[in-house]
Amino acid sequence: MAEEAVTDARLCVEVVFSAAAGQTQEWSLRLPPGALLEDALRAVGLEASACAAGIWGRRAERGQLLHEGDRVELYRPLLVDPKVARRERFARQGARGAGLFSRQRPGGKAGY
Repeated sequence: MAEEAVTDARLCVEVVFSAAAGQTQEWSLRLPPGALLEDALRAVGLEASACAAGIWGRRAERGQLLHEGDRVELYRPLLVDPKVARRERFARQGARGAGLFSRQRPGGKAGY
């Protein structure tokens, strides 16, 4: 019974990484209390990654303390700035081709 009490005290943490678009790797870990973000990355072999890391979509330092149920994520660098991509799409479509009242694509939802 003493072993069960020790096991229950461990943190359940999920680590998620996407090496390429459409490819996702997920790991569920049980770490000791007081574990850091870096410890979770080390447990899955990603501690040497130069990618930015975060918890639940918010950027965090590798020395950040983890809590029960945290989702640790590694973020790839963006290939294109989202603002630039939007401007380029708008320039290609023109003012009448974008927005709520534009012509719908076949099979598209209303308003999209």
